[in-house]
Amino acid sequence: MNGKRQSGRAEPAVRVWRAPGQTRAVALVLHGGAERSTAAVRPWRLAYQRMVPLARSLHRAGKRHGLEVRLMRNRLYGWNGRAESPVPDARWALEQIRAGHPGLPVVLVGHSMGGRVALRVADDPAVTGVCAMAPWTPQGEPVDAVAGRAVLIAHGTRDRMTSPAESYAFAARAREVTDLVARFEIAGEGHSMVRRPAVWTRLMCAFTLDRIGVGETDETLRQAWSRPSGDRLRIPG
Repeated sequence: MNGKRQSGRAEPAVRVWRAPGQTRAVALVLHGGAERSTAAVRPWRLAYQRMVPLARSLHRAGKRHGLEVRLMRNRLYGWNGRAESPVPDARWALEQIRAGHPGLPVVLVGHSMGGRVALRVADDPAVTGVCAMAPWTPQGEPVDAVAGRAVLIAHGTRDRMTSPAESYAFAARAREVTDLVARFEIAGEGHSMVRRPAVWTRLMCAFTLDRIGVGETDETLRQAWSRPSGDRLRIPG
């Protein structure tokens, strides 16, 4: 799915795993990047490739329930300060989803910078929830966009690329605008999600299926939502 903006710049690329029957919901998967870089995101870039198996796993878990999964590849690799380069890309992708599947719920899944982007664009009317894995949430990151949405944050305790303390602070602030915030601390895991991949995948899939309202809620997630809101921010994972 490629196109052109009126300005002549290429659109972000989107890879789609379709539901085998009627589409009932869509998950948009967003990859990481760098604080500053105007390099194009090539298909072989690690930050993008890291999300391919996650997108496939999500599709396997949800396709029988009508879940379509879309993996976006940004135009530029960096956030780039005030340009916030990946944010308009994600909004474009959401516009495409709403045009093709009007009225269907959308769940956002993002890693690292992609987690920050997902939390920024959660105010799209189609979005029902955000799964942010090892998100980059610098001090003062706004929370208004997640108002009324369900938010799941997962962060490795050994992450040295993005700050677990800052994602905790974000989750605490987000509780002011939404009642559904849960944050898991993945013991022994770093930023790349390679030590305990099954844990990340399970949380992502369980949260997505929970938000689109299919099947029984995963026991780990059910217990998380049953905790008092103040006890949901440091759940062992």
